[in-house]
Amino acid sequence: RVHLMESGGGSAQAGGSLGLSCVVSGYQYNRICLGWFRQVPGKEREGVALIRARPTGDPTLYYAPLVAGRFTISHSQDNGNITLALQMNNLKPDDTAMYYCASEGDGGSWWHGCPFAYWGQGTQVAVSS
Repeated sequence: RVHLMESGGGSAQAGGSLGLSCVVSGYQYNRICLGWFRQVPGKEREGVALIRARPTGDPTLYYAPLVAGRFTISHSQDNGNITLALQMNNLKPDDTAMYYCASEGDGGSWWHGCPFAYWGQGTQVAVSS
């Protein structure tokens, strides 16, 4: 079974930086999408960034317009596990949210061509002005 565990997050001032990490275990390598999402209480979850693997060459990256140019998604593999990272620079108070990593799976919620079915428990990010 796919399991995701986030770490990182915390508090920062506007203009500062934070990094998030997510270890993905049990991942099926025929699945191609990993991503980061965020949610503020009372609002719908929104996509932040995703990686979509391709048969050859580098994976495709996508960023939500609100974070493009400030956030960077990346991934690495080690001992059968995948680590998904999100580097967040030039943070804004509106970036305050619970951040979740997610991986592709059948019956998942679709975002930019990827069905995200497996989710971590989330890590809180708070940005003060």
